[in-house]
Amino acid sequence: MKVSVGVATMLLLSGVALAQQAPEEDPIARYLYPPDVIMAHSQELGLQEKQRTAIKNEVQKAQSTFFDLQWQAREETEKMIRLLQQSPVDEAKVLDQADRVMALERQVKRTHLSLLVRLRNLMTPEQLSRLRSLREKR
Repeated sequence: MKVSVGVATMLLLSGVALAQQAPEEDPIARYLYPPDVIMAHSQELGLQEKQRTAIKNEVQKAQSTFFDLQWQAREETEKMIRLLQQSPVDEAKVLDQADRVMALERQVKRTHLSLLVRLRNLMTPEQLSRLRSLREKR
């Protein structure tokens, strides 16, 4: 069970890594801003109440999806562990199961990227410029 929780956690955290890498390390992250950064600077950015509500709604929607994917990943990882415990190990079955686990990882990453793009699209050009300036100061 500990292994499956660890793998599920890894799947969820791998999606977060996209936005947490330094911009110079990840050319994509340089154009995206995680919700915690946006909200931490909401006053400086001059976020409108409508934007705050939209950000909150988008994050809640993504968290719900992440939660569902975490449960699915646990189940699929446990199935793979059971396959690996057999002797001899059926390589084809393990690889098929690994494909299922990796498909869930892809869904996590896609959901996370979608969230970040939606948040970016909620921001005005001026707010995005301020976020870039704040990032450069770090």
